[in-house]
Parts: sequence; C-alpha cells; structure tokens
Amino acid sequence: MADVTLAFEGGTVRVEAERDLPIEDLPFVDPDPRSKTYRAPAFRYAALRDALRGNGIAFDDRVLDAPDLPDLRSDYELREYQADALAAWEDDADGTRRPRRGVLELPTGSGKTVIGVKAIERLGTATLVVVPTLDLLDQWRREFEAEFDVPVGQMGGGEQRVEPLTVATYDSAYLRADDVGDRFGLVVFDEVHHLGGEGYREIARLLAAPARMGLTATFERPDGAHEVVADLVGPKVYAIDADELAGDHLAPYDVKRLTVELTEKERERYEAEQEVFTDYLARSDIRMRSGSDYQELVKRSGSDPEAREALLAKQRARDLMMNSEGKVETLAEILDSHREDRVIVFTAHNDLVYRLSERFLLPAITHQTPTAERREILERFRRGEYSRVVTSNVLDEGVDVPDANVAVLLSGSGSEREFTQRLGRVLRPKTDGGRALLYEVVSEETAEERVAERRR
Repeated sequence: MADVTLAFEGGTVRVEAERDLPIEDLPFVDPDPRSKTYRAPAFRYAALRDALRGNGIAFDDRVLDAPDLPDLRSDYELREYQADALAAWEDDADGTRRPRRGVLELPTGSGKTVIGVKAIERLGTATLVVVPTLDLLDQWRREFEAEFDVPVGQMGGGEQRVEPLTVATYDSAYLRADDVGDRFGLVVFDEVHHLGGEGYREIARLLAAPARMGLTATFERPDGAHEVVADLVGPKVYAIDADELAGDHLAPYDVKRLTVELTEKERERYEAEQEVFTDYLARSDIRMRSGSDYQELVKRSGSDPEAREALLAKQRARDLMMNSEGKVETLAEILDSHREDRVIVFTAHNDLVYRLSERFLLPAITHQTPTAERREILERFRRGEYSRVVTSNVLDEGVDVPDANVAVLLSGSGSEREFTQRLGRVLRPKTDGGRALLYEVVSEETAEERVAERRR
C-alpha cells in the first residue's frame, strides 16, 4: 500500500500523503494550503523520488505519461570521444550509475547531434529535443526521420504536433512546457547555454523529465547563468576542445591575426570619441571594471545627457575601429590570395555586411535575409556555385553551414563562445586533408586589441 501519491499538475509534482507523514521534511517540497497537499517543482521529480526511496516511503508514481519508444537503431557508430561523452553522462567516474543528467561541451562540427541520437536509443523513452532556431528544428527533425522509423513531432515553425519523439524551439517549449511536462522521460537541450535566459529557464523547471542532456560548444556564460543551467539540467560532465580533436576528427587549423592601421582621419575621429567617453568616466568616478559598471552608465544615461553622449561616443568609436577602411582593404588581399578556397567572412554589423557584399559581389546573410533566400545561398555554397559568403552574427550557431576552409573575422565581440562557434565553421574534416585557417583582422592601437585577447 502506497503512503504517498505523486502526480503531475501544471508544471509541478503534486504530493499527496495517505497518512500522517513528515512530507514537509522532504527536499524541494512545500505545502499547498489550497489543495491541502504538497508540491515540488517538476524538475525536482527525480530528486523527490530518490528522497522518498531513501526515507523508506512507498509511493504511487503517476507523474509521467511518457510512452516507451519502439526499439530504435541508427546507422551511427560513435567515435571514441563521443562514446566517452555519452558514458560520462550515464556513469560517474567510479562506474556507478548517474541519474543521466548533465552538460556535454564539444566543439562545433564534432557531432553533438550524434550523441543525442544515441542517448535516445539507449533510453528508449519519449524524448523532447529543444533547439534555439528553426534551422536547427529542421536539422534535428530530418535527422530523426532519416534514422528512425517513427513519427516525429514538431513544436515551432507553424506546427504544434506532439509525438513521443518531438523537436521544439525554445520559444514553443516555453509556451507549452506546463502542458506537456509529463509527456517525456528525456529532454535534450541543444545549445543549452540559451537556457540561462530568464524566461527560457521555465522550460526546464516545468518539465518533469528525469533524464536531461545539455549540448553546447561553450557552456560558461559571462553573466554566471550557467550555474542556473547546471541546477536545471545537471553539471558539465564532459568537455573536449578543438585542439584535442584537430587532425583526427576535425581539420587541423591555424589562427592568424592581422593588424591594420586606422587612416589618419579615422584615427582623429576615434581618439576624439574615446576622449568624450573617458572624460565622462573620470568625472563620474566610474571604473568600468565589470559589467555592473557598464550597467550603471546605461542607467545614468536615462536621465543624464552627458552620460548618454558618452555612451554614443563609445559606440561611434567602436564602429570606427570595427569597420575601418583598412579592414576592407585587408579583406581584398585575403580574398585575392584564397581564390580557390571556400571562405566565410564574419562581421558584427549588418551595414558592413552589405558594404562588403556590394564591393566584392559576395552573397550576404543577415538577420534581415528571408529564410528561403538564406537557405538558397547556403545550398549554392554547399554545391560550390558560391565560394564565399559574408554574414553577421546569424551564422554563429543554429544553422547547418556547408564546409568552408577559410574564415575571416573582421569584427566581433569579446565572447569566447562567439569565437569558438566561428572557428568551428571551418573545422569539419577536409576531404583533401588540408588545414583550416581563421583570420582575425584587428584595428591596432584601439580597444579592439583587448576585445580580441578576451575572446582568445
């Protein structure tokens, strides 16, 4: 006879005791005076079961309505490092069974999707895969349809169809998590660092799935939100970087930094704008030692015209150093010396993308590019009809980018994640065994030199 009944209700686990038990002493459980029961967040379901068992309390578990999948078998064979990653997710270092929770950090192009597919095979339970973009939604769905003979559900891109094997965007999963939170035994978060966003965290909180896998090329977030993700999905249990895979599983690569001078006119304008910014900081006693200092400046700009002008001056100086004429001329030299190569040019600003597109007759992809046009450009790049593409941040992640062997980073942020993702775009193994090459083009004697050091 069960002492306790567990049931899923609106993103929570309802805990009903059949007799007088110290339920409030269990971890993560709070009384619910309205229903005269107890509740725990859905994501604590696995820990709650363990606590009940540890206290010798018999329970009737009615939480999950997650059917078993049929016997699934893909044609994939795991590489050694992929098998190690999956084993780390399944087992502790001492060989004991882990609760199948955790984040796997592997570089772009290393086959993170394959590991997710194999985890689904191993568990054989209803699975939800959550992705940040419609491109990734299509990629995962096509992958499942090619490997498995089962219906594949989709939430996002105009569809809201739930199957035991379903792919959803973060946005759709956020809207539906409390409705479908009991339907899956495993959830896979692709590009799991997105889960650190304040709203998206609710997806993981409202799902009861006891097995959880996060996939990413760079787990840590500068805002520290990866610690929240670790609580919701599990800690980082495996990591391998591009250097360890280069030459065997990824293309060997070189990173070459090129420095360019500002023109005399650009230098004069840059120094003037920087002076406006630094003078205000000195008068206001703002040190700019952390993100909170910058937030303080942004806050002041709402009521202080001088603070606003300082911010605008900083932005104008940044635009000058990132979009300098010297960078454009250097790109001309790079493109000329790599006529036979497949080249992706990355910038931080759409204006520069269109400027380069017009000057060098390059196909351009930005957030403003319609989905159909973007797919056509990438397909032509894949077929070899185009040998070079210029883009802003839209190709950093979440898009299946065809093989290239040269990347040019004309401008970007100090984010290690952004740098890793852009490098990953040229790291897929080459059929000719050649090396990949990433150029960093940096305006010398500007703040961009510090930006480049941070991302490296």
